[in-house]
Amino acid sequence: MTEAAHTTGEDSFPDPPKFTEEDWRKCRESGDYCPMLFEWYKYVGVVCNFLASIRPESPAVRRILPLHYSILIGLLNRCTRLMLANVALSHEGLFGETTAIIDRCIFESCVKVIWLCQSRSDESFTRFVADGLRTEVEFKARIKSNIAERGNNTLAIEKRMLASIERTIASSGLTEEQIIATKRLPDLAAMIESLNQDRVLYLIGQKIGSHHVHGTWPSLRIHYLEENEEGVLRPRDHDCETNVNQYVFIPKLVLFSVNNFVHFIFEDEGDIKPIAELLESIEDEVNKVNKEVVGKDFERAEV
Repeated sequence: MTEAAHTTGEDSFPDPPKFTEEDWRKCRESGDYCPMLFEWYKYVGVVCNFLASIRPESPAVRRILPLHYSILIGLLNRCTRLMLANVALSHEGLFGETTAIIDRCIFESCVKVIWLCQSRSDESFTRFVADGLRTEVEFKARIKSNIAERGNNTLAIEKRMLASIERTIASSGLTEEQIIATKRLPDLAAMIESLNQDRVLYLIGQKIGSHHVHGTWPSLRIHYLEENEEGVLRPRDHDCETNVNQYVFIPKLVLFSVNNFVHFIFEDEGDIKPIAELLESIEDEVNKVNKEVVGKDFERAEV
């Protein structure tokens, strides 16, 4: 492969899952395609990790500020790790209430990777870093205020917390004044709009995903309550399945974010093209299975 393929310490990409005609027959007979999509879900997580491990010093990678590169691979590694958590949780089909929460976290990280890669501006990365550090600055001020109220007597735990905050701020390369003065990060709705994506992506990934994070009524009704024979709502048993659509939506979004990352870090089309084609082929395979899942869902409904 190209120079880019040798920058992670591996010779080639990991092998994709393969399915026999018997595998397809079983899924068609049962109507359950989760076993196949689950394998593609895992594979997308592995590919994401593989590409996030590309070394920035590689000749194939254009010169990018180390902090910027760290942000992107950190977000991609977050996606990989959270996908791994979903694999561990849902391998028997359960924990749908929890995997939905994790999906929401993966969604946000993907959107931020895409936004940062497409903006291609130092300001965007600075805003990302500063946005996460404002809380640290406020917390530091509160600790110092408490210390001052005690006549400048510092508790051992406060000393440790202040040192931790200082290390975190120092790692960003920004001063506290710069953090406070930096323009705030746009919310996900604004990011998605700037990427020329349909608002439905925001509604599905962010707004509906937030139900599961915050425990709103729709989430309680879906995952945590059920009607008994008398029509009374009671706590639901531990039987929430991970929805088949979760194995489609998240991998496709991760592939999109990884594709943006590849186009951001490489300049040579010879390095970009084979990886982009691989990512496209993976999405095609996911879509192939999903086509069986949706069946006639997108045909005109009978009145």
